[in-house]
Amino acid sequence: MFQLDFKSGAPICDQIVNGFIKLKALGVLKGGDQLPSVRALASKFSINPNTVQKSYAILEANGIIYSVKGKGSFMSDDNAASDAVLQSAKQEFITAIRNATDLGLSADEMINLIKQHSIAKEDDAQ
Repeated sequence: MFQLDFKSGAPICDQIVNGFIKLKALGVLKGGDQLPSVRALASKFSINPNTVQKSYAILEANGIIYSVKGKGSFMSDDNAASDAVLQSAKQEFITAIRNATDLGLSADEMINLIKQHSIAKEDDAQ
């Protein structure tokens, strides 16, 4: 399960959405896996159930999860969930680029870091 950072300034609702997207991306949650109930997740994090409900509504609107009346919410296994995971990764990458730029890192330095990491990742896979 993911953790919430109450001091980060990021909305709790967004943290929950991104937490489930990351769990899907990492393969921790797969299509058909049941999510915790709204009450259970609200209790676990000591937050308002409406916040969890809003997060689940966002996830469902984006096709990442689906609900079955009387049964709960489940991770979707369709392309929408995979697309959302990729979109989330792209958004995080863009944020990292902006932060690095604000700190003075040049485009060439960032490209070199990406190349170095990509090469290291390829070497690890072999």
